[in-house]
Parts: sequence; C-alpha cells; structure tokens
Amino acid sequence: MPPIFSMLQTTAELGLINALVVLSLFLSYTMLGVCDLSTDGCFTLGAVTGAVVAISGHPYLAIPAAMCAGMLSGLITATLQTRMGVNSLLAGIIVNTGLYSINLLITNNKAQLNMIKTPTVFTQLRALIGPSPLGIYTTLFIALAAVALVIVFLSLFLRTRMGLSIRATGNNPDMVRASSIDPRVTTTVGLVISGAITALSGCLLAQSQKSVDVNIGSGMVTVALASLLIGGTFAGRGKIPLRAIGAVIGSLIFQLVYTVALRLKMPGFMLKLVSAVIVVIAISAPYLRSQFPALKRRFAHARKRGDC
Repeated sequence: MPPIFSMLQTTAELGLINALVVLSLFLSYTMLGVCDLSTDGCFTLGAVTGAVVAISGHPYLAIPAAMCAGMLSGLITATLQTRMGVNSLLAGIIVNTGLYSINLLITNNKAQLNMIKTPTVFTQLRALIGPSPLGIYTTLFIALAAVALVIVFLSLFLRTRMGLSIRATGNNPDMVRASSIDPRVTTTVGLVISGAITALSGCLLAQSQKSVDVNIGSGMVTVALASLLIGGTFAGRGKIPLRAIGAVIGSLIFQLVYTVALRLKMPGFMLKLVSAVIVVIAISAPYLRSQFPALKRRFAHARKRGDC
C-alpha cells in the first residue's frame, strides 16, 4: 500500500474511534448543555477496563465491561452535580482527578499494559476474514460500525420522550421543571449514556493499538471539543443525524491535521499547542466572521478619510 493511502487509513481509523468521544460530547455538551470535564479520565477508564478484561481472555466481554465502567463514571459525575450541589465543571474535575487513582488500581499500579499477545476483537475478526485483502481494513470496519451504531442510537434516542426531555433541559431547565420533569433525572441519564460512549471509544483504541497507558486520555476533552466545533460548521443547526455526522467529520478533519503535523516532524510536545490553537480557531471563527462586515466598513471609512 502506498504511504499516502496508509496514512489516510490510519487517520480514518483514529478519527473514527475518537469520533465516539465527540458524539458523547455532542450528547452532553450540545444537547444537555453540560461541559463534562471527566472525559479524559472516563476515556482512560474504558481503555484500562477493556484491556484488563481482554487480557483475561474475554475480548468481546471487554466492550460491555468498559461501557458499564463509563456509565458508573457518568453516574458519579451526575450525582455530584444534581444531588450534592457541586458545580458541573468542578464535578468533572473532581471525578477526573479521582479516576486517575482508580485507573491505576484497575491496572494493579502499572502505568502500561501490553496486549501484543492478547486476542482482541480486531484480531478475532481478522482471523475470521482469513487471508483476504479486506483483512487490512478490519480496524476501519469495526470503528465505522461502532460510529454508525452510536449515530443511529442517538438519532432514535433523542426522539424519545426522555431524549426530548434531555434536549429541553439543555435549552431551558426552568421550563422543564415547570413541566413536571425532573432535570436531575435527565442530566443523570444524559451523562450516564455519554460516559458509556466515551468508555467505548477508550476500549476500542486500547484493543486496536494493543497497548494502554494510564495517560492515554490526556487532552481528549480538548480534542473532542475542537472536533465538535469543527463539525458544527458543516452541519449547522440541522437535524440530529446530520449534526452527528458533522461531528464525525470534524473528528476526521482534526485527526488529519494532527497527522499532517506529525508528518512535518513537529515535536511531540508541540501537539498539545496545536490542539489548543485549533480549539481557539474553531470557537472564535463564527464571531470573527460575524464581525468581518463591520471591520470591512470601518477599514473602508478609514481609507476614505485618508484619501480626503
């Protein structure tokens, strides 16, 4: 395979796996209006839980185990917010901090887990396909299937009574409360589902890379937020499936930028700065675009006065 196609394939694989985190933020941040800063720790929680279960000989069981761990993380974050009066941002930071110790506890205080000789869902499917050219696309197929299932689930779920209540909670919690709907319940359900999707992403990444590090989720919330904002420029305020697909496209674009930066031999320690710059551009671009006509008129007026 030519290097350029190999690079694009790797970019698509990582972009799709990371897109699951973007979709989880699409639910918690865009729909529910909660910026969940426990994403980094929850992603790592899914990775280490899935890795430990896979190493024990159950690669398929690792996926629901990781998702259950993510649901528990989301439940704790929601409980701090809704039942204990902790600010949503602070609740995410507290859970993220605590998860670092929990993740080390799961790995038996090991910073890294090696899965080179461990069967995973990717190697199992590759063995099922056999010596076929399609075998090299196994990771891409599984990642694409996972993203498609999550998009379908979110599209259907957000049309249910609970889903509509979650969307209403993000728009106007006072109105939801006046409609005899408890926003504490909708917030809890939204964060639990979001945690499950985030942990699924971590589990798939760990199994695809056949290794896991306790810092694997560092900066994931920044990457996901940037991807979500980039995707918003494509989907705008359209229907839920279109907006979810836009979030996936944003993740692919962000991963492509990341890959290009690596190909340009940018030092690894500069990649966090690249992420921060992309986030700033994604956030400020709509505002700057709205201010451009005024700036253009001001510049034209200043030039006219200069000519006079």
